[in-house]
Order: sequence, then C-alpha cells, then structure tokens
Amino acid sequence: MNHYQPSLPDVQFILGQVLHAPERIAALRPYREVDAALIDQILDEASKFIAEQIAPLNRVGDEVGAQWRDGAVTMPSGFRDAYQSFWQSGWASLSTATQDGGQGLPAVLDSVLYEWLSAANHGWTMAPGLLHGAYECIKHHASDALKTQYLSKVGTGEWLTTMCLTEPHAGSDLGLASTKAVPQADGAYLISGTKIFISGGEHDLSDNIVHLVLARLPDAPAGPKGLSLFLVPKFYPDGEKESWVRSAVYCERIEEKMGIHASPTCVMRFDETRAWLVGEAGRGLNAMFVMMNAARLHVALQGVGLLDAAWQKAEAYSHDRRQMRAPRPKDAPRGAGAGAADLIIEHPAMRRILDTQRAWIDGARVLAYETGLALDEAKHHPDAAQRDAAQRWCALITPILKAACTEQGFHGASECLQVLGGHGYVREWGIEQNVRDARIAMIYEGTNEIQAIDLLMRKVVIDGGAALSAMLATLRQHLSTSQPHEAQVLSLFDELMATTQICLDTAQRNDGQVQLSWIAGDYLRLASLALWAWAWTRIEAAQGSDTPRWQAPAQALRAWVLPEFVMRSGIIRTQLGH
Repeated sequence: MNHYQPSLPDVQFILGQVLHAPERIAALRPYREVDAALIDQILDEASKFIAEQIAPLNRVGDEVGAQWRDGAVTMPSGFRDAYQSFWQSGWASLSTATQDGGQGLPAVLDSVLYEWLSAANHGWTMAPGLLHGAYECIKHHASDALKTQYLSKVGTGEWLTTMCLTEPHAGSDLGLASTKAVPQADGAYLISGTKIFISGGEHDLSDNIVHLVLARLPDAPAGPKGLSLFLVPKFYPDGEKESWVRSAVYCERIEEKMGIHASPTCVMRFDETRAWLVGEAGRGLNAMFVMMNAARLHVALQGVGLLDAAWQKAEAYSHDRRQMRAPRPKDAPRGAGAGAADLIIEHPAMRRILDTQRAWIDGARVLAYETGLALDEAKHHPDAAQRDAAQRWCALITPILKAACTEQGFHGASECLQVLGGHGYVREWGIEQNVRDARIAMIYEGTNEIQAIDLLMRKVVIDGGAALSAMLATLRQHLSTSQPHEAQVLSLFDELMATTQICLDTAQRNDGQVQLSWIAGDYLRLASLALWAWAWTRIEAAQGSDTPRWQAPAQALRAWVLPEFVMRSGIIRTQLGH
C-alpha cells in the first residue's frame, strides 16, 4: 500500500475523452505525428518506470534522507541509479527540443509525468523538477557560448540545476538580495554571498550541478531592478589545461525539515565564485521568472499528485478495515458485512471524505492538463487569436492552480489520513509522509498568499478585469443554460465577475490596495471553485462519464465543495463594504 500506482486509466480518460488532447496536439505543426496511440504508449511506459523504479525508493528517502558531511551530500541508497536511469531513458528530456537532445514532445505529457513522479516520491522528484525551467531560461536568455556548453546537458537532464534566489534576509522580497557580482577582465564575474533554501544545491545524483544565481553588480541600483542572473557550474572547463575545475561554491549545511527528507535543502556559500552573466545586466528577474513560472505549474501538480497518493492509501484501507455498523435506511438490506462490523467504505462520513478529495483531484487534472496543452498552443497554434487565448489562460490559471492545488494537497491529504484513524498517524501506512511532504508546496515558488495577490492585483485589477472576462467568455462557449449543472456554472461565472467589479471599484479608493490584500486569498478561492465547477461539466459531458467512478465525485463536488463559493463571496462583499 505504500507504493504509489500511477492512475493511468483516469489520466487517459481526461486527456482523451474530456480534453480531446490527441486531436488538439495533432493540430500543432511540431506534433503532427503525435497521435493517441503514441500518447498512450508514452504514458504506459512512464507509469511502469515510476511504479517499478521511483515509488519503491520513497520510504528509504523519507527515513534515511539526504546526508551532509564536510560539504558533500550523499543521497539515499538507490537514488543515484534511479536518476541516471531516468535521464538516460529520456524522461528528463520529454519536452526538450530535439536539437538540444530531447524528444520534442508536448508539454502536457511532462505535466502528467511530474504529477506521477511527485505522487510516487516527492523528495526524489525535487531534483529534476527545475530542469525544464532552467532549460528554458538558458535557451532564451543565455549567450551562444553558454548555450553551447550547458544547454544540451541541462536539456537532457545529464546535469541537474538549482535556482538560487533566497537569502537569510531576503525571502519573498527578492529586492533585498545582497549577493555581489564583480566583473572580471575576461568577461566572467566573481560571485560572493550566501543563499539559503536551495533545493538540490549539493548531491551525488549527477556529475555536475548548474546553479542559476541572482546577484547584484557593483553599480546596480537597490531593489529588484538591480538584480542580474548568473550561471555558476559546480565544475567548469579550464580551456588552457583541458580539464575541469571545482567552483568555489560550498554547501555549508542542509536543513532538517518537516518533510521531503530526500531532497537536500542547502545553505550555499559563494566565495568569489566564477560565474557568467545570463541575459542582460539588471534584468535578472525577467530571466529567472521563466524558471519560476514553469516551477509553479509543477508545484501545482505536486499538490495533485500527493493528494492522489494519500487518496489511494485511504481508499485501499477503507476496503479492508471493518469498524462498527454503518448507518443505513431502515428498510435497506445489510451486505456481507452484516453483524459486528462493516467495511469503512460503507460509512457515509468516510465516503464523503474519499469522494470529495477525488472531486478535487479530477477537476485539478482537467485544469492542469488544459494548461499543459495551452503552453504548446501558445507557441505553436496556427491561429493568432488562439495563441493569445492560450497565453491568457496560462497567465491567469498559474497562480490559481499553484495555490488551490497545493492547499488541497495538504488539507486533503490530512482528510485522507482521517480515514485510517490511528493507523494513519503512524508510519506503517505511509500516509503521514504524504501530509508532511505536501506542506512545503504551499510555501515555495511564491507562497500561496503571494499567488493570491498576484492573481487579484497583477492579473485582474491591472487591466480592469479584461483578461478574466475574455477567458470566462471562452469557457462559456462550452456551456448551455438548458443543462442544470452547466447553468449553475454560468451563475458562478456571473457572480465571479460581479465580485470582480466590486474589487475593481475598491481599487480606486485611497485604502483600496490594503482592502484587497485582506481578501485576495478569498478571491483566488472563489475563482478556483468556479473553475473546478467548469472542469466537472467537461468531465460529465465526456463519453463514458456515466459510471459510478465519475458520478460519485461529481455529486460530492456539488454537495460538499461548491457551497463554499457562497461563503467566499459573502466574505469579500462584507469586507469590501457591499
């Protein structure tokens, strides 16, 4: 029960029947040869690889963890072999361009892969989790010389990467970063400073580690606009001696954490370390946000995966454990469990937990995979209007997914633990690890509070709600007032836009920004619930959705999830004086 099994049939149903992914992918020029059969084959092989090689390492990763000694980090037994197999088999380069050593496949397949990886072994998956963002950052911002040296190594996953932003005094406020970069006569720079909370800053999984580091040039202004981005490899080539030199970058310690014990969270010291500029001086955040936006979608998928992992354990336990008699209508016959006890799954309170969490998982998959498809459509769709719509979707949905999926990943996993009772609280069943591991996703890559402010202030208020209105208008095209559940979603959209107008009016007041900051989290939750409701109308419209598998969570969504919409709307209106 401790080993996660990728949910292949459910994912195939959502991709094929709900989102019509094969047809949409085939309409994009780079993927015309990617058909349903190939997609199924890739997912089938991915599920086998993860179940056989990654999931079994989850327990040792949690119990042994990454070990630091004298500046070196040793990963748990089996981790290096699994990673070497991972990148050499091409899983790290699934969506990397073929000219950079990758397979050139659609981004949505990467989304599924990393959801499953996180569910199977969150700590291990932290290592390759930043590869895609680092690859895109180097590809679009680095010099030709840096691309020649590092792009294919990162793109294939042969060399792993880090994102070095946070400092002891500069967490979410990166403008306070003080790490220095001093230019040298040969075009390189010397980096000096300390970064904290660096995932995978030191390890033995790969032969080299490529650090992307925010630092400040001597004449740079204060604040975020003064930051530049630099590439610092653990080992770099010495051209004259044709050998490799160890950089002056050191792991001073790793943190003792609540969860993800197999991921070394490092304090990294840069001691006049040789570095090379990535992109323009003073525009480091522009280049770095390429990494962060990619990372935020992957973090959302971590929430989905960890919730699914917890749900699987709770569901299996509920079909095995017997406890007391379950309540039934007076005239209902008792089943095979009649007598002293019934299976836990027969108890309505437990069924409510399991069906509700599945409603969150299924809806999240629709939205996350739609975002994966939109990433490719934004780049490759032949219709400019469709490219714009896909880009608008990604911009608006990313903070919503990051916050909503990770919040539900933690709280939902805790709910699933409740199904196991006292057995869930002990290590034997493995579900308590899911709860511990899931908690970090609400914090890193921009806290969920920052995601809420980003959505409301930088994505909605900034353009008077135009982008949100345009996105909802597109989603309305799938809905009909003649269908009761679809009509309900239309009413949620109307209320979301009415609430948005209240927020826009509030923004004009003297204290508007303060007032909106109070309710930003409620606004993000309001938008999330409307989108989950829309996602479920898509599921129910799909062929094959008329089975208990899909009907039970659909009923739970409307009974136990969507009523929160009225509460959140009421909070916003009350706090903003409406």
